[in-house]
Amino acid sequence: MDFKRMMWAMTLSLAILMGWEYFFPTPKPQAQNAATSTATTTPTAVASPLGSTTPIMVETDTVKAVIDEKSGDLRGLTLLKYDATEDKTKNFVLFDNSDKHTYIAQSDLLDAQGASLLKDVQFSAAQKSYALNGDKVEVRLTAPAKNGLQINKIYTFTKGSYLVNVRFEVQNQGGVTKIAPAYNIVRDNHTPEGQGWFMASYTGPVVYTPDVDAFQKVKFGDLDDDFTSGKDTVEYQRKATGGYVGMIQHYFAATWLAQTHEAQSNLCEAGCTVSVKKRADNLYAAGFSLPAKDIAAGGMQTFSANLYAGPQTTKVLNQVAPNLDLLKDYGRVHIFAAPLFWLLNKLHDFIGNWGWAIVVLTLIVKAVLYPLNDKAYKSMAKMRTVAPKMEALKKQYANDQMGMQQAMMKLYRDEQINPLGGCLPMLLQMPIFIGLYWMIFLSVELRQAPWLGWISDLSRSDPFYILPLLMAATMWFQTKLSPPPSDPMQAQMMKIMPLMFSIMFFFFPAGLVLYYVVNNLLTIAQQWYINRKLNLVTSNGVVLDKEPVGNKKKKK
Repeated sequence: MDFKRMMWAMTLSLAILMGWEYFFPTPKPQAQNAATSTATTTPTAVASPLGSTTPIMVETDTVKAVIDEKSGDLRGLTLLKYDATEDKTKNFVLFDNSDKHTYIAQSDLLDAQGASLLKDVQFSAAQKSYALNGDKVEVRLTAPAKNGLQINKIYTFTKGSYLVNVRFEVQNQGGVTKIAPAYNIVRDNHTPEGQGWFMASYTGPVVYTPDVDAFQKVKFGDLDDDFTSGKDTVEYQRKATGGYVGMIQHYFAATWLAQTHEAQSNLCEAGCTVSVKKRADNLYAAGFSLPAKDIAAGGMQTFSANLYAGPQTTKVLNQVAPNLDLLKDYGRVHIFAAPLFWLLNKLHDFIGNWGWAIVVLTLIVKAVLYPLNDKAYKSMAKMRTVAPKMEALKKQYANDQMGMQQAMMKLYRDEQINPLGGCLPMLLQMPIFIGLYWMIFLSVELRQAPWLGWISDLSRSDPFYILPLLMAATMWFQTKLSPPPSDPMQAQMMKIMPLMFSIMFFFFPAGLVLYYVVNNLLTIAQQWYINRKLNLVTSNGVVLDKEPVGNKKKKK
């Protein structure tokens, strides 16, 4: 029966998603890094795994940043255009340096032996607070000359941007010195807010290099195993001639860029060393280091790199660096999800509302898949017409499995029915449905995007549960378009499943539920049309559970 097969298809989809979570689970926080709310105020000088901080506050139109004056690390970053996940009255905090959560950006200078030249260096700034005045704001940190080196570290923040430039100016006042810059995103394995069984996306280190043209995820658990064994076996590209290295979580990312779209911007053109590891302080570092350069006595050298720390907005990522849009991790369904988002984005540009863009996208996808669905529903309908004959064969050959199979095959041939005709079209559509799921689930563009009336944020669940209730109603109505299964247990399951699914959808983002509601309505319309066409439903809506009169053969 068509609804029963649809239920199995949805169950299979959910099983795939659950299986993915089982085999590729979201990392759980360790005891010392217990999950805490990111809906906090801008981090201040507090004790942390990295020691006390002396904060320098920087505010632009997009971010509020905290730079530790002593170390020069970027230890706090609040995104002013995004609400916190669980408290809409606060801004979203990406970088944090509290006693419960660590997520920072570090940049360092290494000597020829790979030791840090900034270990005992203490920077200072001219002021403790900076604000955007014009298109850019620059924060200059200076350190006293040490070992013949005078080092300045300059942060440049740009209006309307999540791109931060970090520049070292090194004046060599001694003999010839080799120096290599190194850039790392450092994080604990804290689970972001909002993660759940059906609402979890990958959190952790990522590497992209053009050398293998692959986006690689390096799981916290694999790094834990290497740290415990003292080995370095995790798979990722360790030499790079471009790309980026960093960390991602649901909707947001922080990554050091080896290159941007600007000409001659590739820091790793001569080769860089990529490093992703767990450190002795139980933090995880992902980054790259450049080959060492000689600085002649009395000479000066500048090292400059760009950090992207912000939302995974496809349009923005595409403008920043090559293949940076892969940070929006669609995983194995990227081939389906990426084009679907491209289409959704085009529809939004035309319509101006993400909710209505989802509705129109659903209409388009349903129209494209109409031939497959038409074939599936017709095949299911034909199977229903011969259901009484199949039940009779089961009784006739109750103790003869081989005989029953042969009789069934003969029945299929006589009635010109393909028993897989209803399942195969649905299986072919499964990657598209899963791609749609991840595309909508991972699109930060839907965060804080209204649809209409009570839906003010498509990335959050429906506050009044209207869409989930509509979802349950449409599923229930689909059961009424199909005759009840002959098996009482299956019939009971058909009654329970809409309720089970609707409860689950209570916690889904409204954008996802909106897609499923519209898809169900279109499915009902198509199913109704085919049933009427094949005389399986009467004009007053009653579904026949027996072979239609027009299809019966005359008995001799």
